Amino acid sequence: MFSQQQVKDIIDQVIGYSKLPGCEVNVQWTEDDFIRFARNGITTSGYRVTQQISITSTTSDKRSGNSAVSELTPEALKAGVKQAEDLALISRPNPEDMPALPPQTYPHLSNFDADTAVARGDVLIPQVQAVLRGAIKNKLVTAGFIQRSANAVGVGNKAGLFGYHTYTDSSLTHTMRNPEGTSSGWATQSSVAVKDLNGEEQAAVSIKKCLGGVNPKKLDPGKCTVIMEPAAVADLIGWLGFAFGARDAEQGQSFLSKPNQDSNASATLLGEKMFPEFITLRSDPFHPKLASTPWGPSLLPNEKISWIEKGVVSNLFYDRFWASKAGKKPTPFPANLVLDGQNNSLNDLIASVDRGLIVTRLWYIRVVQPKTWQLTGLTRDGVFLIEKGKVTGPVANFRWNQSPAEVLQRTIKLTQPMRVTNDETGSNMAPALITTDFNLTSVSDAV
Repeated sequence: MFSQQQVKDIIDQVIGYSKLPGCEVNVQWTEDDFIRFARNGITTSGYRVTQQISITSTTSDKRSGNSAVSELTPEALKAGVKQAEDLALISRPNPEDMPALPPQTYPHLSNFDADTAVARGDVLIPQVQAVLRGAIKNKLVTAGFIQRSANAVGVGNKAGLFGYHTYTDSSLTHTMRNPEGTSSGWATQSSVAVKDLNGEEQAAVSIKKCLGGVNPKKLDPGKCTVIMEPAAVADLIGWLGFAFGARDAEQGQSFLSKPNQDSNASATLLGEKMFPEFITLRSDPFHPKLASTPWGPSLLPNEKISWIEKGVVSNLFYDRFWASKAGKKPTPFPANLVLDGQNNSLNDLIASVDRGLIVTRLWYIRVVQPKTWQLTGLTRDGVFLIEKGKVTGPVANFRWNQSPAEVLQRTIKLTQPMRVTNDETGSNMAPALITTDFNLTSVSDAV
């Protein structure tokens, strides 16, 4: 693993080759072990070490270029700097480009687990075996992926900024299907500590969903009460984070813009109570289960920020450019999100629903209407009917259209949050929840 001094030396070396006024260097070192399995057997087992140096060069008139290199020889680093500078010189000026950040005080995060950093196949294989045993015992077919990683990251620029951090991460995700391919179940776990992964527990979840999902009913689409499991909720709050931008809100292009604001283009719903009292959504890079870093894409120090506090819109996201225009303090992007929960179990939620659906997760989410932040997507890997507080049978999948803000506005009960990782929205802490009037627009034949 790159030490702090090694990262500093690499950054100083790259900056030393730079001839343009601006130069920013990002360093990423990762060591990971992984096992891929399919058709009830291991298909790939891998170990790799990767390193990447990303270089951004900027001219005095706000033109920039970027390159990335994986070799650390002087020749490779010099070539990387030259490529970034050559691209900058032929690029158009970016009027919103901001001056390089001066030195920052980055927070200390405790998300490095020493055992995870050195874990190998002897730690990962037993968890995979537990999933495979469950599939074979129940005459199902499974496929999935388990991995663990140790990471060192660093950042620096010509203005004297420097940051260094190490963290670990791990995850196990798999799908169960019946041999006919007509039913599926899915489960996932992720944590900075590989000891938190449990293949036996995870397989029990996916097996139950798969065995219970055979011969699903096709219900009419429409609005209904839905219990969304943590994976589905994590997807929605991750997408919701993108909608807290101050710029869109102040320009009337957001669900956080006040309606009929022709006379006041900067009117927003900041400070307004839009959600139930028990809804609090916050960024928390200090959460010990999240593989967060001390800085985000803007290189501002990450910090705890409440976006919704006890139902009230409490903050908006100001990037450095818009903050300078609005006279506000810039904020880190809404990531590492935590939706606070309540002391209910999933069974408590099910028991409280007279008629509704329980949804395992969501899939292929896209934005339909940016101003209202209406999204569309599909349910996947297990939808079940609830009648009089009991799960009574499987239901075919749906396409849905819904704003995640409206989901939270109509939420009536939650469990405690758990971590869920998604390729598009990162890692967030989300509970299961009950929401009403969830808009299911059509039936999907997908399994």
